[in-house]
Amino acid sequence: MEPLQLKQAFKEIFDTEPMLVKSPGRINIIGEHTDYNGGLVMPAAINKAVYVAISKREDSKIHLFSESYQEKYIGNINDVKKSDKAWANYILGVVDGFLKRNLSVAGFNLYIYGDVPLGAGLSSSAAIECATAFALAQLNELSVASMDLALIAQKAEHEFAGVNCGIMDQFASVFGKENYAMMLDCRSLAHEYIPLKLDGYKLVLLNTNVKHSLSDSAYNDRRAQCEQGVAWVKAYHPAVEFLRDVSEEMLLTHVQPKNNETYTKCSFVVAEIERVKKAAKALKEGDLKALGHLMFETHEGLSKAYEVSCKELDFLVDQVKGLDDVLGARMMGGGFGGCTINIVKDEAIEGLIETVSKAYQEQFGLSLSAYVVQTGNGSQTIEPTGIVSTLQHSNF
Repeated sequence: MEPLQLKQAFKEIFDTEPMLVKSPGRINIIGEHTDYNGGLVMPAAINKAVYVAISKREDSKIHLFSESYQEKYIGNINDVKKSDKAWANYILGVVDGFLKRNLSVAGFNLYIYGDVPLGAGLSSSAAIECATAFALAQLNELSVASMDLALIAQKAEHEFAGVNCGIMDQFASVFGKENYAMMLDCRSLAHEYIPLKLDGYKLVLLNTNVKHSLSDSAYNDRRAQCEQGVAWVKAYHPAVEFLRDVSEEMLLTHVQPKNNETYTKCSFVVAEIERVKKAAKALKEGDLKALGHLMFETHEGLSKAYEVSCKELDFLVDQVKGLDDVLGARMMGGGFGGCTINIVKDEAIEGLIETVSKAYQEQFGLSLSAYVVQTGNGSQTIEPTGIVSTLQHSNF
């Protein structure tokens, strides 16, 4: 859907002119499961986004419409609460976050559409939250720092979607910059833009189209294991707050003797944080081969040590490992499904997708989805049309 079509669809429902805003989905080049451990990540915004059309109302009502689900939701700014519609909760959680910060928000109409594939690990939820936060700030002429928009969006995910995520997804959606990845310190929130020059190569996402039910429980288990490891180290090193503060030597001394599995999980995270630093150095030096090698290392760790991969993800990485036209590949995201991210030579992309898709279909009886993605900019107004403050006559 083009912006003009979105604008027209909004007008057909709400009978007024909207403001248009978009926030991108994201990839993560490297740095998996490090965010909630106070570590480093390297996300980049992509050229797939969530689009929001919004206008003010003169009453206190909230009228929402989802293009994807063809559903409406009606609520009230004075009584914001969770809905039984999951898609609406991402929006309502952001509204709640504004109100809890004593930021004045008027009633509004909102139409949401996105081309970020759902369930692919590209953070469509963060894109919804950040598009909503950016739109509400613009609509109500509120001076809210970009970092605060990301934090409001993150809290919406925690409190209304029930996912205790780190800050990476929302940060990337707000702060993304075309042709750059970002090395984000999840403890201090300091960040550095890292040039992402892929001359002759592109980022290709291969979507398993599976999401195993283990994902939520395993995520919580991993967090608990990391926190346990930190607690054991902290007993001897009081300054330690996160695995970010822990060395391999500390783990060998204070964690491995108590529980080898907890040690293995913590050791992966400590090593992964170091890989992000090495990846940043490789990109600054234009060494894509070194970056690719680090990505393969990360997948091996996620699969064997952290144990958040699955047979489908492992199969896709194994299919491209050793190919001259593929510099690196790994599973991306929380695990147990979603996408692999691959650095593939331009002229080899079409043939690779065809070959791997066929092999995947034969192995699992499943279709593979593929996306060639480029970096993009963060939250932005597409077509500012001013603030609409006349009484609405919506169709619902």
